Amino acid sequence: MAAMQAESRIGALWQQRMDALREYDVVRDGNVFGAGLAGSCVLSSEYDKARALLDRLVARYDGVAFDTLFPGREIQNDGGSCIVLESRHPLPATALDPGRLSREMLCDLTLVRRVGEVSERRLKARGYRTIVDLTEHPKFRYAARQVLERLARADPADMMDLVGSRHAKSHPFALGTAGSFEPEDYVFLDIETLGLFSRPIILFGVGTIEHGRLIVRQYLLRDICEEAAALSATAEQCSGRRPALVTFNGKAFDLPYVQDRLAYYGLGAISRIPHFDVLHFSRRRWKGQFASCRLSTLESTVLGVARADDVPGQMVPEFYETYLRTQNCGPLVPIVDHNRQDVVSLASLFFYLLGETCGCR
Repeated sequence: MAAMQAESRIGALWQQRMDALREYDVVRDGNVFGAGLAGSCVLSSEYDKARALLDRLVARYDGVAFDTLFPGREIQNDGGSCIVLESRHPLPATALDPGRLSREMLCDLTLVRRVGEVSERRLKARGYRTIVDLTEHPKFRYAARQVLERLARADPADMMDLVGSRHAKSHPFALGTAGSFEPEDYVFLDIETLGLFSRPIILFGVGTIEHGRLIVRQYLLRDICEEAAALSATAEQCSGRRPALVTFNGKAFDLPYVQDRLAYYGLGAISRIPHFDVLHFSRRRWKGQFASCRLSTLESTVLGVARADDVPGQMVPEFYETYLRTQNCGPLVPIVDHNRQDVVSLASLFFYLLGETCGCR
C-alpha cells in the first residue's frame, strides 16, 4: 500500500514540475545563428503549428474514453502494469546474399593486424589479393590465419569487434554483420521521454519481425507510475534467444536512457547485445547529400514517407502534461503515431541500407 502511495506521489510531482522544466528554445524561422546556439530548439512555425494541434486535439477528444481511443491490452509484470498497443506493418522485400559480405571482407587486407591502406596497395600489387593469399606471406601469415578463423566462426558479435578494431564503427562491413542474424532476432527500439536526461520515459516502441511482418508493440504509460512496468516489458523484448538491437541514435540516447531508468527502479540492465545504430550508417551513406540525417529527413527523401499532424519531439512533455492535467487523451494521439512511425521508418531504413551492403546484385 505504501509503495502504491509513493508511486502516486511521484506521478503528481512530475506533473507539477513538467511545465517548468522546458528544455528547448523557440527560435524564429531562418534564425540560423539562434538555432545553432540553442542546445535544443523548435522553429517558431513548428511551435505555433504544434500548439494549434494541441488545442484541436483537446477539443476533438473531449469526453472520449482512453480505452476507446487506445484499445490495447493491459499487461502485468514485476514492475506493475501498463498497456500495450499492437500494430502490424508490411516489410520491404530485401533479398540478401549470404556470401557477399564474406567475399568482400576476404578482399580487405586491412582487417589483418599491421596492414594499413598503403601496405594493402603494395601487397595487392605483389599478388596478395585476398586474406587467404596472405596466409603464405612470411610476415602476415599468422595474423591472416587468425582473421580467417574469426570469419569462419561467423559470430556476428565477434565480426563486429573485428571490423570495429580496424575500421570506423559506421563501416559497411559493420552493418553487413547484421545479415548473419535471422529476421526474428532484430529488435527495433524507439522511446519518447519527458526530457533529455533522467526523466521518465512515457512510451516505448518495440518492433519485431514475425511471419514476415513488422509487429510494433508500444508500451504506453497511462500515468507516470507505470514506467517500471513498461521498462520491464521492453527489457524482456531485448532478451530473446539471440537479439540484435536496431536504433536510430540509440547508442547515444535511447539505450543509455533506458539503462538509466532501469537502474533507477533497480530492475537490472539490458545485457550487452549487438547494436546497430542506423544513424551512424546513414551519416556515412548520405553525408553531404541532404540538409541533415535526421530520421524525419531520411524517411521523406529516401523512403518517400510524409507525416501529417506530427509533434516535435521536444514538445512531447507538454502534450503529455496536458493529458495528465486534463485527463483528455487527445494529446497522446500524435505521440503514439509519431513513435509508431519512427519504429516503422527505422526498420525500413535499416533494411534499405542492409540491402545496399549485402543484398543480391
